[in-house]
Amino acid sequence: MRSHASVPSLPQASLDSSSLYSVGYSAEAGTMEIAFHNGSIYRYFGVPPHVHQALLAAISKGRYFNAAIRSSFPFHRLR
Repeated sequence: MRSHASVPSLPQASLDSSSLYSVGYSAEAGTMEIAFHNGSIYRYFGVPPHVHQALLAAISKGRYFNAAIRSSFPFHRLR
């Protein structure tokens, strides 16, 4: 497993997911950073708090990400 600690700027919470490694969120900025097991890290903008909470509560984090986040918010690839 790769270390993701050096790139994300938001504190990360580990996820129980086969594709998503961790997530960080700033409610003030509406910014979410998601690290994937393959080493890529993305920052999403304009994410409301309920979307972050729903991701954390989802039974399938990857399925929720694909349905509600991936194509719904502007993003920037960090790595």
